[in-house]
Amino acid sequence: MPTKKVKSEIQKLLDTIPENVLQDLLDFLREAQKQTKDNPELTSHLRKIIH
Repeated sequence: MPTKKVKSEIQKLLDTIPENVLQDLLDFLREAQKQTKDNPELTSHLRKIIH
């Protein structure tokens, strides 16, 4: 799926997520962003968790 389409789908889902979960999700994404640069294995682990 093209990146633009993925981002659009994520945005649609974000609009439906309860407010109390959004901060946790934001914190997780920020940490994942930092870790991915330093640790490419994180992407692999994250993919496994999501599946």
